[in-house]
Amino acid sequence: MTDATPFGQTIYVPADGFLPQLLTELGEGTSLLGDLVAAPGPARPAAWARNVWHDPVLHPIASIGDAARRLRAVQRNWHLHAIGHFRRAELIRAKLPPVAARPLVFPDLPPSAPLGSWTLLDPGTMLAAGRCSSPVPDGEWCFVEDREAPPSRAYLKLWEALTRLGTRPVPGERCVDLGASPGGWTWVIQRLGARVTAVDKAPLAPSVAALPGVDWLGASAFSLDPAAFGPVDWLFSDVICYPARLLALVRRWMAAGAARNFVCTIKFQGETDHETAAAFAAIPGSRLMHLTQNKHELTWALVEAG
Repeated sequence: MTDATPFGQTIYVPADGFLPQLLTELGEGTSLLGDLVAAPGPARPAAWARNVWHDPVLHPIASIGDAARRLRAVQRNWHLHAIGHFRRAELIRAKLPPVAARPLVFPDLPPSAPLGSWTLLDPGTMLAAGRCSSPVPDGEWCFVEDREAPPSRAYLKLWEALTRLGTRPVPGERCVDLGASPGGWTWVIQRLGARVTAVDKAPLAPSVAALPGVDWLGASAFSLDPAAFGPVDWLFSDVICYPARLLALVRRWMAAGAARNFVCTIKFQGETDHETAAAFAAIPGSRLMHLTQNKHELTWALVEAG
């Protein structure tokens, strides 16, 4: 199987509905392979990609069995991202060990086994990458949902963010949740055992407000003095505001040294503000990503190394 050759480009799987944003983020030189984006050079940060294929390889395949053997020779676990030749691709997939995409149970850890991705470019050519950025198929994060206790579905965003970051608030830590109402994120934080001050002009759902360790502050997130309010272990924000205003708020908290960890939703109003997104991404040590539950939003995080 030495006839396999490096593809020479990196493959990006765009977040659903946000291909134009990914193309803008990656810049010139990209090309499309079905719904996949190929870009020259090694992988680069791409917030609007839900998965990135590192160092993909082209395999000439003589048969369905040959394709499956080539993949199994690299590793066990593979996910098919079909862009064409669907029947042939499914026959190859059927010869590979099954990969169960079970919903995660928060706060369990995500899968640790390597998960590769592959596709057919034509009946005789397979493109495959044994190393991808996401440990779940196609970067689609799914959880066993709690359909009773949370007051909104926003909790799923925070579950995914904390799972992907590999860290979370712990009992005894102090947290602030900006733009908290009706309390989906506050509910997550409280369930982890941390204390949380929920900040919003609108009240919390009664079921969340009554939880031990939860305090509600009826105020605007932008009226707080970080130096007077901090220090806190975590600053969370799901505030609806223009991205530039959120960036200014984050910078105030950082300048005051008032929070150790940040997780914030950047909500775009109308056109995507790529300039402000890039400013968030440029903050040293931070991470910018599009979550499965994000709409026209990105999630920015800055957390201390564990």
